[in-house]
Amino acid sequence: MPSLRAPQARGNPAGAGLDCFASLAMTNQHDIHIIGGGLAGSEAAWQLAEAGLSVRLSEMRGGGDTTPAHETDRLAEMVCSNSFRSDDANGNAVGLLHQEMRALGSLIMACADLHRVPAGSALAVDREAFAAEVTQRVEAHPNITIVRERIDALPDHPAIVATGPLTGSALADSIAAQTGQDALAFFDAIAPIVHRDSIDMDICWMAARWDKGGKDYINCPMDKAQYDAFVAALNAGEKTEFKDWERDTPYFEGCMPIEVMAERGPETLRYGPMKAVGLDNPRTGRWPYAVVQLRQDNKLGTLWNMVGFQTKLKHGEQVRIFRTIPGLENAEFARLGGIHRNSFINSPKLLDGELRLKSKPNIRFAGQITGCEGYVESAAIGLIAARFAAAELRGARVPAPPVETALGALLAHITGGADAASYQPMNVNFGLMPPPPERIRKADRKKAYTDRARAALAQWLQRTPLPLAGGVGGGPVESGELFETIPAP
Repeated sequence: MPSLRAPQARGNPAGAGLDCFASLAMTNQHDIHIIGGGLAGSEAAWQLAEAGLSVRLSEMRGGGDTTPAHETDRLAEMVCSNSFRSDDANGNAVGLLHQEMRALGSLIMACADLHRVPAGSALAVDREAFAAEVTQRVEAHPNITIVRERIDALPDHPAIVATGPLTGSALADSIAAQTGQDALAFFDAIAPIVHRDSIDMDICWMAARWDKGGKDYINCPMDKAQYDAFVAALNAGEKTEFKDWERDTPYFEGCMPIEVMAERGPETLRYGPMKAVGLDNPRTGRWPYAVVQLRQDNKLGTLWNMVGFQTKLKHGEQVRIFRTIPGLENAEFARLGGIHRNSFINSPKLLDGELRLKSKPNIRFAGQITGCEGYVESAAIGLIAARFAAAELRGARVPAPPVETALGALLAHITGGADAASYQPMNVNFGLMPPPPERIRKADRKKAYTDRARAALAQWLQRTPLPLAGGVGGGPVESGELFETIPAP
């Protein structure tokens, strides 16, 4: 497998980015350098700036470069789904992580809450308004300087690398040279988006599964004959061809292309994204044989994405096959699906408990490049990386969040809890947390995990604070910005 590498970015020619010496000279007026303006990098920059530190945020998009997956130069652009997944803090690990990040003053969660769109019990956002909000807030912060530039080598000054799974090829090679590791990689796929006014609502209906959270999804019903024909079309449809060096790259299980699921067996989709359980068709009073769901993608409600329909079908095939879905016969697509190769480092082997690169400890890593998977998880690791860095820059340290919390469990998994030999991207889940010491009924188990996590987080936030500068408004440090007065290692 080649080194940690995304396809060569378009725009500036190779070598046009900054080398580490030029970068150092340009960064000496800042306390820390953030490389990458995605969700993790934006969150990290905000946390450091709110702690009173001066931040240089380097983002190559907008400076002549881009990636195969991005469409704009906004910070925190969401390139796949518009969903942060479940917002249930009592019964879901990602919902618990939402709650913990809100308690820690997360920029990403504040902007997500401001621009949320109906999605039942999930937190979904208007992705354009969300990215614009993050960009505006980061641009307006007096402690942050955004520079539209490509960084081609790991710097020698304090930095957090949050370049994501599509890290530029020169920087990827620099990381590989420093770590002596080849890339770990997987494929990720993007679902299509449909114009709302092209959906036939005489066939479809609005509902959420088991009527939880409101009628927030458009449901397209299928009978058995329609479902069987659809699966056959997926299996026969023309797919994107991979390059030779990509053929052994696995898919991330949480973002599996729909046609790959169809290849696993004729009933796989009915027990996955097309399951009809809990969805009563008002025209029949019964559950359909299968259902295709669409979720609102923007605040206006004009765009809807096909839930779980990540795909590597060629564009013409997508239009042909997806228009066989009842209610989508005349669908107009605002965006068709696609596929891109993601890369990540072997974090359990290469990073210490505070996300520092063991072989070059002035560098921290954050976000999807560490092997965490998901928007929220990426931003959460950006948040804690920034808090570790802020404490270290002030000659102190912040203790790691307890492993009983969602954030602490995710961090522990990345930095050593996972088996380095078989390390793969993973979403936050209760399996990353230590089991409760006492036996608990299955029905009460998730609540036991989340109650314990809230108590552990509260205790963590009561540690002795190290006085820091306030945020943009000055004044006292909030309870989320707490540090132990312990010399940095």
